Amino acid sequence: QVQLVESGGGVVQAGGSLRLSCAASRSIFRINAMGWYRQAPGKQRELVATITNTGSTNYADSVKGRFTISRDNAKNTMYLQMNSLKPEDTAVYYCHSITFGYWGQGTQVTVSS
Repeated sequence: QVQLVESGGGVVQAGGSLRLSCAASRSIFRINAMGWYRQAPGKQRELVATITNTGSTNYADSVKGRFTISRDNAKNTMYLQMNSLKPEDTAVYYCHSITFGYWGQGTQVTVSS
């Protein structure tokens, strides 16, 4: 069992920035493809960004140019740097182990206009 723990969510004004972190409980993190997903109230969970174990990245069109996904395999941690935040980015953000299917508990991001 691998535990994924997100942190870094909060309330920020439009145009602001936040950095989310996802810490994995075991060293298998380095062989994981990982991703960030989000779910807004009344909407389905959607992909935000993914990163392979070798560092290749992919982004949803809605966040391209504003969000950056990265990982530090030595620290078993993945990050999501979110800049130029918009009210429509408000959601619960989840960390996901694509390779093994694990999910974190989520962290709330609220962007006020």
